[in-house]
Amino acid sequence: MKRLQATILALLVTAAALALMYAKITRLGLPLLPNQLEQVWSVEAKIEFDASRHATVVDFDIPDKLGQYVRLDEYFISRGYGLNVGIRDHDRRAEWSTRQARGAQRLYYRLEAVPQSEDDPGEPSKHVPAPPNVPAYEEPLASAIQDTLGNVRDESANVFTFVSQTLVKLNAQAPNDNVMIIRNNLDRGSEAWVDRLIYVLAGASIPARRVRGVILEDRAANQHLTTWLEVHNGTRWEGFDPQTGNRGYPDNFLRWSVSDEPLLHIEGGRNVSVSFSVSRYAKSPTMVARARGVANDTFLASTMLYNLPVNTQNVYRVLLMVPFGALVVAFMRTIVGLPTLGTFMPILVAIAFRETELAWGIALFILITASGLSLRFYLERLQLLLVPRLCSVLVLVVLVMTIISLVSAKLGIDKGFSIALFPIVILTMVIERMSVIWEESGPGQALKEGMGSLSVAILGYLVMKNEHLTHLVFLFPESLLILLAVFILMGRYTGYRLMEVARFKDIVEAPSSDAKPHP
Repeated sequence: MKRLQATILALLVTAAALALMYAKITRLGLPLLPNQLEQVWSVEAKIEFDASRHATVVDFDIPDKLGQYVRLDEYFISRGYGLNVGIRDHDRRAEWSTRQARGAQRLYYRLEAVPQSEDDPGEPSKHVPAPPNVPAYEEPLASAIQDTLGNVRDESANVFTFVSQTLVKLNAQAPNDNVMIIRNNLDRGSEAWVDRLIYVLAGASIPARRVRGVILEDRAANQHLTTWLEVHNGTRWEGFDPQTGNRGYPDNFLRWSVSDEPLLHIEGGRNVSVSFSVSRYAKSPTMVARARGVANDTFLASTMLYNLPVNTQNVYRVLLMVPFGALVVAFMRTIVGLPTLGTFMPILVAIAFRETELAWGIALFILITASGLSLRFYLERLQLLLVPRLCSVLVLVVLVMTIISLVSAKLGIDKGFSIALFPIVILTMVIERMSVIWEESGPGQALKEGMGSLSVAILGYLVMKNEHLTHLVFLFPESLLILLAVFILMGRYTGYRLMEVARFKDIVEAPSSDAKPHP
């Protein structure tokens, strides 16, 4: 019964950890492997105009929600201008101003964005727009719109199909008289054409709006915004190609603005122009995932350790690896049967190896332990009490470490300075424990447990130093729950240890048929 409970608990804990890890990977885009890179789009808007030597105000529409993209950062580049970023009529705008400007002027706005980690089914409507009032069309436009919308109504099933069929008719290669009146010789690639479509759809009480966006193409320069049509069906907004009626958005379409206001308005300037340049570069996906979480205001973002101060992050990079060192100790003692001097001493020595490097750490560990053990045997002749004897060994260990550091400084070996990172108290207890085992079970058993502890510390160092594992645990600290499940299952292990199998090999094996019976 206890075994079943332990198994169920281990499965539940593992499932919870995997579910949280899966959510972070799919929603935030956290990488499973280190040194991965994610593509980031950089869009730069360049505003050029000639100043008239008077006070100048530049009002520019900047993005708020980017559709299928998430804003990582933005930069405002100008010289001698004040900057104010605010929201006006639910539209985000940047305002540069200066007291006096002369000659050619250039202002820059740069945006960095990455795709959403998951496809967005559409912008949810927190506020459902009211149906527009039917305009008072003048003849012959009124008759043309009424006839066109009446014909489309019989060929459609809902709002979106109605809009699609309307756009197809209005963009027909062989238009009839009604369509020609509605077109009014407008350029079907202009904002004026999108405004005309919105005006026509208002005759059917369909809410529609104009959307501007940038088509993301690497190394594209001197681009202009693409104008798109969006229609609301009472639940969500949906995009339509104003020239074909196709539903959806262009590939790599980054929404720039949703507004009837002009993209750019300048007071005190002339010969105004704005162009866009697009480029792509690689960036660490962990920083991208953090930006995604902040942009979406998700609970998952709050569980990332990158929210902590940098010095605290460095502490947790080591601390989170300690349970994996404990896993090595538990496996070597429970499954293999290798004896060690204490349970957590090899883990602390492995942590010290991270600073001294493995070869130097082993040499320093053996040197200090051997020196302290020799001094401990001398103190045994004085027949001191336990606590004073331990304190004496502690003093001797500190003195040995100091001497090693001084000699290292004299010889120019900087690795000797790292000896101070060894756990002094643990080394003192190691020396005391080995001396007791030496007296009770002989030098063979003492050396066996000492070398076993050193071997486990080496294995623990190799595991705790693993770059992939450190990366994975730091990004997904909930993975320690999987380790907890392993410990729970390991705690119910009642089989033979590997060293016991080798020890009792002669008893386990059946005697051969030609073997003589033991008298």
